[in-house]
Amino acid sequence: MSKPLKRGATYADLYAVPDNFVAEIIAGELYATPRPAVPHAHAASVLGIELGGPFHRGRNGPGGWVLLDEPELHFSEDVLVPDIAGWRRKRLPTVPAAAYLTLAPDWLCEVLSPSTETIDRTQKLAVYAREGVGHVWLVDPLLETLEVLRRDSQQWSLTAKHEGRANVRAEPFDAIELELGALWLKR
Repeated sequence: MSKPLKRGATYADLYAVPDNFVAEIIAGELYATPRPAVPHAHAASVLGIELGGPFHRGRNGPGGWVLLDEPELHFSEDVLVPDIAGWRRKRLPTVPAAAYLTLAPDWLCEVLSPSTETIDRTQKLAVYAREGVGHVWLVDPLLETLEVLRRDSQQWSLTAKHEGRANVRAEPFDAIELELGALWLKR
């Protein structure tokens, strides 16, 4: 598990972290984790491709979404970087040219790594609930699982857990069938 590098961290501290790390500030503490390993990057990349056509571009799907890889999100004192985040276009009709967004996404995905799983499941989920994110997907490329969470009030409910290589429909993108096996490296 990653431990905070510094308490009382500032944005300047975040900028001082080397580029080969993902840096975030959660509850005033600076966290830096190494760039993800290939199974993590593969799962995030393929998921972005699979959702991007039908939802971001509206190809063979309903459209209506803006999907971004690793956006920097600023929520009060917290600076978070989910693997993928999505906003309904009615809430984010144009993507700002800024380096970060302050509008909470409607959906986001955290691809779990051994070094980030505890933070993703605890501190980051708490911030996402507080900020009003509607859905979170937790993808574990090593265990080959997809957990679908929906925010009810200020807490998360597990609506589905999918495993292996099945074809699934997962809210809020249940208008299409997602081939889970495409997210996992062949072993």
